[in-house]
Amino acid sequence: MMQTKTEIKEEFIKQAELLARGAEVLPGGVMELAMKLQKSKEENKPLRIKLGMDPSRPDLHLGHTVVMRKIKQFQDLGHKIILIVGGGTGMIGDPSGKSDTRPSLTKEQVEKNAQTYFEQISKVVDVEKAEIRNNADWLFDLNFVDMLKLASKVTVAQIMTRDDFAKRYAENRPISVHEFFYPLMQAYDSVVVDADIELGGTDQRFNNLLGREIQSAYGKENPQMVMLLPLLEGTDGIVKMSKSFPEHCISLTDSPKDMYGKLMSISDSLIVKYFALLTEISNEELKEIEEKLKSVNPRDIK
Repeated sequence: MMQTKTEIKEEFIKQAELLARGAEVLPGGVMELAMKLQKSKEENKPLRIKLGMDPSRPDLHLGHTVVMRKIKQFQDLGHKIILIVGGGTGMIGDPSGKSDTRPSLTKEQVEKNAQTYFEQISKVVDVEKAEIRNNADWLFDLNFVDMLKLASKVTVAQIMTRDDFAKRYAENRPISVHEFFYPLMQAYDSVVVDADIELGGTDQRFNNLLGREIQSAYGKENPQMVMLLPLLEGTDGIVKMSKSFPEHCISLTDSPKDMYGKLMSISDSLIVKYFALLTEISNEELKEIEEKLKSVNPRDIK
């Protein structure tokens, strides 16, 4: 029988509130997460926290650290971090938020890009304590019958509810059939690694929630929760930070001097958001910064 809210200990509610800061938690929000944290402690079974990253480009940027910092919080609480390199999914390319079909990468391109990922991720996460997996290890082993079985778990109508697919279809832009398999493959990763919680940006809503459905379809009694983090705009304050726009992107491989210069150039409207998503300051300190911005030169706050 499911626990009631009154049965959840305060320490786990506080943990859940910390973890949920700045994030959307589905389903059930903070209290559902608190229940999951408490059950994990009672059963002495760390939660398995999944984060998948496709090595479509060799460099990570400050926007990636938003979700990386969140999994570090889980790691600090004793839970198991599962870092998935998209050796399989990366060869398709995630169509989320894209207006056109993404070019497929070769196996060699994916492997080359992935080489630098863990060095960059280790700036935030303790990689040595993480479980590192490459989804090529299981996706490449699926035969045609396996793929048909996976595809049978979802309908075309469900796939077409994705905003990007729906928009492209309405605008008569081409959608290749192989793109439909990307969210299915990502969801299947959750089955293989037995994820309890999957983290991603808000553009991953459909993919991550599909992971819950596919886990249930493959027999998992308590499918993963989903934690969605805001996407960080680049220094122009308009476009999502991306290596596609290097002039507005702060890469983790940039020199300290370049990082400093780029941060000082961010739009004043981003100051509070950058503090909220990229630092550990308290909500009270965040409110103080908002007040200071009314009278202090934004340059000084940066």
